[in-house]
Formats: sequence, C-alpha cells, structure tokens
Amino acid sequence: MKIGCLEKSRIDHPRSRTRALSRATRQRQAIEVRQSRVHGVGVFATKSIRKGTRIIEYTGKRILWNDVPDKVDDTHTFLFGLADGIHVIDPTIGGSDARWINHSCQPNCEAIEEKDERIFIYALRHLRPGEELFYDYALEMDEPRTKESENESACNCGNSSCRGTMLERL
Repeated sequence: MKIGCLEKSRIDHPRSRTRALSRATRQRQAIEVRQSRVHGVGVFATKSIRKGTRIIEYTGKRILWNDVPDKVDDTHTFLFGLADGIHVIDPTIGGSDARWINHSCQPNCEAIEEKDERIFIYALRHLRPGEELFYDYALEMDEPRTKESENESACNCGNSSCRGTMLERL
C-alpha cells in the first residue's frame, strides 16, 4: 500500500519512525522562545540555520475573517491572513511557537504560504545561534491608511531602515 510516495511497510518500520522523530526533534531544538529586546518574547536560533531552511510552520485554528471582531481589545494580534482572503490562522488555539516571531523592517526570515494553505517560516540568510528570528509582517488594512493606524501598528525593530510601522510598504 502506498501513502504519498512512501510504501506503508517503510512507514511501519521502527527505524523509519525513529529517524522521522529524530529529525522533527532536531528541527524543534533549532529554535527557542525567550525574552526579546524588540517586543515581549521572540524566537531565537539555538544553533546555526542555513539560508533557505524551512524553520517552523505557523499553525493554529483556521477561522473566517468574517468571524474576527472588528475591534479587538488586545492590540497584540497573532492572526495570519491566508491568500484566499477568506480564512485566517488563529494560533492562540493550537498554534506553534511561530506566533512569537517578531516583526522587523529588515527581516532575516520570511513567511511563505504554500499551495495547501500552510504557512512556513524560511531563513532568508544564514542565522547564527542566539540570533532572534524576524519577518516583515506587512500588515494590510481594509480602510484608508492614517497616521493613527500607523501609530497603532508602530514598529520597534530599531533598524536603520525602519519604516516606523508594521503596515505594508506603500
């Protein structure tokens, strides 16, 4: 019996399972969540991560944008909109540590939505142990952009090229 591109007998073999678990464990150990100089907590590399490496999946419950309240009391949002414009990932329900990755106007990672509507974080360059992971949130707004909305989404990255907001570039 074939499942995907692996035969069932290979999946059931104890060594195959051990190798798969070991690989997953190693990937988890490549990052950790701890205090950030930028904002609250962040995600940090615990070992070298090569450019182009898929680091972690941004997981959580998929909900409809229409079900998200217009006004959210907590300005610290984790919602990740999908390209279909209909769904959003809410990592507060079953989410991974990817939700703790902070924004930077000079990111060292990027979030990529793959064909199956899954979001993965990839390294844009080589990351050193102890380095904090960042991606550009590029937040989108439905209403016209104002100084008030820019202030509500103020950026704290501190980079020389900081645009002052986590909103998408104009």
